[in-house]
Amino acid sequence: QVQLVESGGGLVQAGGSLRLSCAASGLAFRRYVMGWFRQAPGKEREFVAAISGSGGSTNYAESVKGRFTISIDNSKNTVYLQMNSLKPEDTAVYYCSAGLRVAVTQEYDYWGQGTQVTVSS
Repeated sequence: QVQLVESGGGLVQAGGSLRLSCAASGLAFRRYVMGWFRQAPGKEREFVAAISGSGGSTNYAESVKGRFTISIDNSKNTVYLQMNSLKPEDTAVYYCSAGLRVAVTQEYDYWGQGTQVTVSS
């Protein structure tokens, strides 16, 4: 049974930082692309960042480039999202995801339950 468990969300002032964690279990971690998505109230879910299971390749949405960093710790089966210079528009529920064939299908197979990030102005 695959589980993705996010943590690290919370309330922060604009300009502040948060680090999200996603602990994965039940899958061959290195074989998957791990991604972060977010969904703000009344908006569609959007891509934030992704990293290959080996950690050798990353991809970011334009809106977070230079502010967010995705990383991976294979020894802990955990993916992180370091978020700096946070803006009120970053407020959303952040979801961790895992996909085995993302490069081909652009689809993720597993999703976490989400963690709320709120940035106050």
